[in-house]
This record gives sequence, structure tokens and C-alpha cells, in this order.
Amino acid sequence: MIRFRCFFCFAFFCSVCVSLNAQQEKKETKTKVEKSVKPGINKSFVNVNPQKFVERFEREGREVYDQREQIIKAIKLKPGTKIADIGAGTGLFTRLFSPAVGQKGHVYAVDISKNFIKHITLSCKEKGMENVTGIVCVQDDVKLAPQSIDVAFVCATYHHFEYPNKTLTSIHRALRPQGKLIVIDFDRKKNVSSEWILKHVRAGKKTVLKEILSNKFKLVEEKKLFKKNYFLQFVKE
Repeated sequence: MIRFRCFFCFAFFCSVCVSLNAQQEKKETKTKVEKSVKPGINKSFVNVNPQKFVERFEREGREVYDQREQIIKAIKLKPGTKIADIGAGTGLFTRLFSPAVGQKGHVYAVDISKNFIKHITLSCKEKGMENVTGIVCVQDDVKLAPQSIDVAFVCATYHHFEYPNKTLTSIHRALRPQGKLIVIDFDRKKNVSSEWILKHVRAGKKTVLKEILSNKFKLVEEKKLFKKNYFLQFVKE
């Protein structure tokens, strides 16, 4: 009888432990659901007019446009490189990457806007750039195949990541071992940056670094090319 009671108590204790573990796992699963850092941040790009943004993005006075050749040199692309232009926009860098990687290389123009991708595809076709593929992504996934790229290039786009952790996970998955992640974005500083940057850009470099480093990337270099932007180079761990 005593043995039976001991066995019953032990079985009850085990069932309670299993139940608590199940509840904890369920709780952890819920906490892993990433919330939007800024709901609707990219709503204006749904039915965008690409030509209007060509005038805005591809103009003298825009720092990343003025330094475009220096940016290409800094990335050190080689013939045969597979690179993704994430947040490709009007395709400014997509078209610069195409001749840099050559016919043995490939450029994936990735954007959430179908209109931007259509514009890039047509403009590259007109220029005879056959090593470019357009990809319409979603808010939390770049939609690139696993280990399909050597370099992920994110210029003036990181602050538009509505779900940064999920997006970074998809970029990490798409990169090959030791693949590079290049992030160029506005250097948001209180009492220094313009009012537009302070309102438009959700986070400063410190926060961006923390998010990227927590998603299995290692910072290898910061290049000093700009006054209003920063250039960070990471490697996949």
C-alpha cells in the first residue's frame, strides 16, 4: 500500500512537471512572435510611382548617390559574386552591381514594391543586363533561396524593416557561409540629425548594431565614407 502511494505521488509529480514544461514552451513560443516596430511604415510603397522616386533617389546631393562609386569600391565585388540588393528601390545600385559581378555573377533586386521591381526589370533589360533577377519580398522575409548569395546589400533600407529580426533571419539563411552583410543607413543622432531624419528613422546606429549582432552576424568593419550615413560590414556566423 505504501509502495502504491509512493508510486502515485511520483507519477503525479511527473505529470505536473510535464504540464509546467508544456506551458513554459507555449509561453516562449508566444514571446518569439515579433511585433511590428512601426505598423504601416511601408504602406506608401504599395502603389508607388517609380519615376517620382528616380528623381528623388538618383540625384546630386543625396549622399549615397554622390558616393555611389566609392560604395562599389568599398564592397570589393568580384566577377562571379552573387549579391542581393535588398530594398533595391529604383535599381540605382542593382545596375551598378550588374557589370561589377559579370555574367558569371548575379544580382537579385529585392523589394516589397511590385512597381519598383517591374521598373528595375525593364530598365535592366533595356541595358542588356541579363544577370539581374527581380524578387518581390514581404515585410518579414526577403524571399531568397537558402545559401544563394555571397553578399546582402542593404542601403537606406534597414530603417524600413518592419520586422527586423525576422528579416535578418531570412537574410542570414540566404547567405552562404562567411557571406557578407553590408548596411548603409542614416546616422540618427539627437540634436545633430535633421528633423526629417529624427522623425523618419526609427533607430540610431547603436540599436541597429544590437539587432544585427543578436541575429548571428559579426561586425568586421565600419567604413568612413559619409557625413550623414554610416557603412557597416558584417559577416555571417
